Amino acid sequence: MNRQQALAILHEYVQNENLRRHMLAVEAAMRYYAEKYNEDPEKWGITGLLHDFDYEIHPTLESHPQDGAEILRQKGVPEEIVRAILSHADHTGISRESLMEKALYACDEITGLIIAVALVRPSRSLDDLEVSSVKKKWKDKAFAAGANRQEIEKGAQELGIDLWEHVGNVILAMRRVAKDLGF
Repeated sequence: MNRQQALAILHEYVQNENLRRHMLAVEAAMRYYAEKYNEDPEKWGITGLLHDFDYEIHPTLESHPQDGAEILRQKGVPEEIVRAILSHADHTGISRESLMEKALYACDEITGLIIAVALVRPSRSLDDLEVSSVKKKWKDKAFAAGANRQEIEKGAQELGIDLWEHVGNVILAMRRVAKDLGF
């Protein structure tokens, strides 16, 4: 499985531009952490890119990402990636054991919060976004209420990294693909 094949799956199943951007943001964060931990950026990036590929066709807890896992297997996605995708959702009961699985969980929710913070700034940019801006918005539970702060904290903890260091890392990762994210 290579990135082009993963993008083909994404384009086949995901029409919503915001969901596509979310998946690209998670891919960027996963690649960043793969480099940080001397892991395979291609494998980690593909995992981030595909983690929500089935959300439009399986938008419920009963089916996402469980039903999508079989589609990925049929398309030849390695089981290690499928397992990581299954483990990114607490409701599947698949424990996060590998570093890649923990990174995916840690990177998923935080990207949405970072995008939301960037979009309300005067510059509407990631280039000048600082951790302090995310911290300020973090306290406002009504802001980006869909970004589960409890999961974000749990993800950083499972990954073994300070929450605000994690936020800074993900901002840096997302800056690399800012244009693809619509910034």
